[in-house]
Amino acid sequence: MHVTVLGFGGEEIRGSDAATVERVIGDALDAGLNLIDTAECYGRSEELIGEALAHRRSEFYLYSKCGHEGVDGLPDWDPRMLELSIDRSLKRLKTDVLDLMQLHSCPREELEKGPVIEVLLEARRKGKLRYLGYSGDGDAARYALRCGAFEVLQTSLSIFDQEAASLTIPEAREKGMGVIAKRPLGNAVFRHADRPENPYWQVYWDRMRALDYDFLGGDAEAAAELALRFTLSVEGVGTAVVGSSKPGRWRSNALIAEKGPLPPELMTYIRTRWDLVSGGQWQGQN
Repeated sequence: MHVTVLGFGGEEIRGSDAATVERVIGDALDAGLNLIDTAECYGRSEELIGEALAHRRSEFYLYSKCGHEGVDGLPDWDPRMLELSIDRSLKRLKTDVLDLMQLHSCPREELEKGPVIEVLLEARRKGKLRYLGYSGDGDAARYALRCGAFEVLQTSLSIFDQEAASLTIPEAREKGMGVIAKRPLGNAVFRHADRPENPYWQVYWDRMRALDYDFLGGDAEAAAELALRFTLSVEGVGTAVVGSSKPGRWRSNALIAEKGPLPPELMTYIRTRWDLVSGGQWQGQN
């Protein structure tokens, strides 16, 4: 798949309506976007994308993720639950086939058992899926890329989450896997003067304070530009998914991406500072 360097992440539209989603993503499609990534656990994201964009299905690659939400009372990672989940995603998204289905932060022990992978393989044999992927971080992600079952890895990568740049992406690149960077802006915690209430964002905010990068003390838009360009500068990244519920935002981000990689000396500064402050202890955030 030849995808745009920026994809659209479907998490932030969970609280929108179909008309807004059609404006937001439709504008991005008009500007050249050809990749939409969502998940079963992103609220109504799948349904909204299906309602708003089914008539433009031939214009983009469509990705989703499974495993987080039980179906019909079945537990996470139950093979039957995964089968039902894949079918539900297809129905919600109003499509006959997904270009990529990803196991969503599946623990290593479940991957090692095998049935969760076999469910995806069987769905592909039935023509429901084109490619298989794993979305996650850390040791489980490294097992996923080594087991040989997946063509694509989606993993966290930002100025506040650089473990994958050292331990995962280089190996995925050697194996010829497609790499999707998720949360490339690190939840944009540089927009918060005070520690966010959301516990999921607090990890990145705490890291930001500890890293104390000299370029994060000024304008938030400038910080966002540098953060996005950092993620796209990491060798091996094929695309980065960025979510927004604001029309025109994808166009703005695309203009940033067009500026190209950060200067080598700035990349070295960011990576060296990370290694020094993290001490190798900061893990990727699923």
